[in-house]
Amino acid sequence: MKKPKVALVTGITGQDGAYLAEFLLDKGYVVHGIKRRTSLFNTDRIDHLYQDPHVSDRRFFLHHGDMTDASSLVRIMQQVQPDEIYNLAAQSHVAVSFEEPEYTADSDALGALRLLEAIRILKLESRTRFYQASSSELYGKVRETPQRETTPFYPRSPYGVAKLYAHWITVNYREAYGLYACNGILFNHESPIRGETFVTRKITRGLARIKVGLQDCLYLGNLEARRDWGHARDFIEAQWMILQQPQPEDYVIATGEQRSVREFVEAAASELGMKVRWKGKGADEKGYDAEGRCIVAIDSRYFRPAEVDTLQGDASKARTKLGWRPRVSFKELVAEMAKEDLREAERNRLVKQHGYVSFDHHE
Repeated sequence: MKKPKVALVTGITGQDGAYLAEFLLDKGYVVHGIKRRTSLFNTDRIDHLYQDPHVSDRRFFLHHGDMTDASSLVRIMQQVQPDEIYNLAAQSHVAVSFEEPEYTADSDALGALRLLEAIRILKLESRTRFYQASSSELYGKVRETPQRETTPFYPRSPYGVAKLYAHWITVNYREAYGLYACNGILFNHESPIRGETFVTRKITRGLARIKVGLQDCLYLGNLEARRDWGHARDFIEAQWMILQQPQPEDYVIATGEQRSVREFVEAAASELGMKVRWKGKGADEKGYDAEGRCIVAIDSRYFRPAEVDTLQGDASKARTKLGWRPRVSFKELVAEMAKEDLREAERNRLVKQHGYVSFDHHE
């Protein structure tokens, strides 16, 4: 029998890591994931993939490690001997990166360097292919629209700057040492398992809770920020495709369509059978439902010190060379997220109605 490929996925407990692990297992891979040690379980997204250590023919493994600890990364890589490495781990919240810039740099920028150095230390250059999760935040204050592989970078956050280092160190190791190392410059990609503090999930979750009476108002920042939103399931397939090419290259992965935060709110509300009427301007603008209740308001705490006003990707290269195209439309994405969050909100309402405690988690 042909020996299955072995993949090592950092950030496996995150949105992309969970979808990628499932995708690779379906393709027959042996999948090893790295997770940080915590006193609480943080494996909700991958619990359905878990395999008991006593099961024979096991193909899914978890290892404790940290992107800020080079020794743990070398140890795991030496043990796993991966054919492919997908570096998805990061402090990935842009707003939080302004509050934790040093940690963001250590994990996001130097974390990628530590993995690349581990490949060299263990002499895996001829065996291991490396994928770096780059970001549309590299473009920041955009120099052209749409953004493509050749568009100059201008990051506007500590997160964007850290990802810029990771991007260029990946290119440098490819050119200096002949590593098969690639960057996927992924534009915004969402799903029902997106983190609750990211704006898209905050919108669908907040509106679903408002609909069932668990929350009064949804507070947001810049309603005019425009993004290129796709589904994470589509985007992780592109990550895998990038590592299957004869030569290592960098690719923009995006839908090519752009919408504002305001449009996302309206789309999510519509999927939930709600309609938002806007009144006021600027920081005083509010959104009202059919009964005249204020359900959306602006909170200046969510404005960033340096804003990224617009992002829109051109994935022509990925379409031509990889044969990749997004399958899930914007409407379908929002509908799926709203449906899942409504289901969760209805469950929490039922729990409360029967006298049990249901904590109201707000950002």
